[in-house]
Amino acid sequence: MLLDPDQLLTTTRSVRKRLDLERPVERSVIEECLTLALQAPTGSNSQGWHWMVVTDPELKAGLAELYARHFDPYIAMGEGLQLYDDDDTRTLRQAAVSSSARYLREHFAEVPAMVVPCLWGRLPETTDTFTQASFWGSLLPAVWSFMLALRSRGLGSAWTTLHLPSEREAAELLGIPYDQVTQAGLFPVAYTIGNDFKPAARLPLSDVVHWNQW
Repeated sequence: MLLDPDQLLTTTRSVRKRLDLERPVERSVIEECLTLALQAPTGSNSQGWHWMVVTDPELKAGLAELYARHFDPYIAMGEGLQLYDDDDTRTLRQAAVSSSARYLREHFAEVPAMVVPCLWGRLPETTDTFTQASFWGSLLPAVWSFMLALRSRGLGSAWTTLHLPSEREAAELLGIPYDQVTQAGLFPVAYTIGNDFKPAARLPLSDVVHWNQW
């Protein structure tokens, strides 16, 4: 699958219902994508990222249980709420996004692989914005590069964070040194069912870009 840079950037979606739960994902393909991710910029060239790849069925089931534990009350909290106007693109997509999220919750343990991106260090709860931005800025570009690399090879993922309220339990499950390493998410990884992803509806550029003054 050959995509030019603009196609790659505009069609890398959060994939849930179209994850192929039956097709195995080769270790070599995940390692190719992670090798590309390691070329992303990182603060002071620290390269403090670590990547936990999980393929063991029991470990996947354990992570999926942690995810479900926090997904259910989170999704219930938003039932019946409409945050935007009727004609807002976010309102028009709300039901589809909710349905997709529920599907992933029900099938998370079945994905061929899960990836937990981590960063060496742990911020105090009272950390200021500058330090937080610097910390996460040393990992998040690499995670996005990983998702782009997956897409270019016919795979997909979704950036999920709902296991993180139980991050310590996840660390114990996977042997991650909790006091020294911070998890940034939980990514299902699978080949996609079809590759015909399209640009998504987004708010107009004029609504979100500010020149010189807000």
